[in-house]
Amino acid sequence: MKEFRNKVAVVTGGASGIGFALAKHALGLGMNVVIADIEQEALNKAVVELNGGERLKAIVTDVADANAMESLAAVTADTFGSVHILFNNAGVGGGGPIWEQSEADWKWLLGVNLWGVIHGMRAFTPQMIAQGEGHIVNTASIAGLVSAPGTSTYTVSKHAVVALSEVLYGDLRNAGATVGVSVLCPSYVNTKVYDVERHRAGTNEAALSAEQLAEQQAITEATAAFFDTALSPDVVAAQVFDAIANNQFYILTHPEGSKVQVEKRMHGILDNGNPTMAGPEDYPLQ
Repeated sequence: MKEFRNKVAVVTGGASGIGFALAKHALGLGMNVVIADIEQEALNKAVVELNGGERLKAIVTDVADANAMESLAAVTADTFGSVHILFNNAGVGGGGPIWEQSEADWKWLLGVNLWGVIHGMRAFTPQMIAQGEGHIVNTASIAGLVSAPGTSTYTVSKHAVVALSEVLYGDLRNAGATVGVSVLCPSYVNTKVYDVERHRAGTNEAALSAEQLAEQQAITEATAAFFDTALSPDVVAAQVFDAIANNQFYILTHPEGSKVQVEKRMHGILDNGNPTMAGPEDYPLQ
């Protein structure tokens, strides 16, 4: 897709972080934009800051709910007539040793990070195929290409998003559909992906326990130094739109370091070796 003006973009997780930057960039290119987020207050603030007027619509959406995503697709069609770019961007952080993650932890994080993407693809792809134009960008992570200890639920979800995106690309190609696909694999970007308490409060799960809060604080503190020097979401948004224009599938926000880590992982597989990452401190910074 080379032309963006007057086209329609839908951004889940659009009230903050990368999603907000994607919405801002889309508006700057003259697109009509729908932002979806689980929090009304966050959406209200984003609408004011984006200042998109009639070209912007905000819809409270729980991406883990299939009916909510179907409704998002329907409202988008009713409001703007179609959708040309879908950013399956909503995501939350989590982790810790696998054996310490409860069933509720797994269900909640996979509900947002994995099922949210599945619901988005099911709700929007048929319309894009029918209209003969579109592009889907699924936000994964560098954690979808490598596996670091201490990131259990998050890494599993992001590996699945990469796999889903690769399969979707092949399915669309085999169907002869003119719909592009990209998978965004960021390393450290200055967002609040690990600030999960506000997101979880919007679900039916019980409030975080003291142990979970302590674990989340430990993750936040451990990665704080990296996020202090992380890429701006605005830089990532520009990278993503460049990739869409060039029909680029893999989007690595930190290409030099990411390629090194992916190469190390592949050599480990091909050489019958063992995983080498010690933790998220190995995620690339450049």
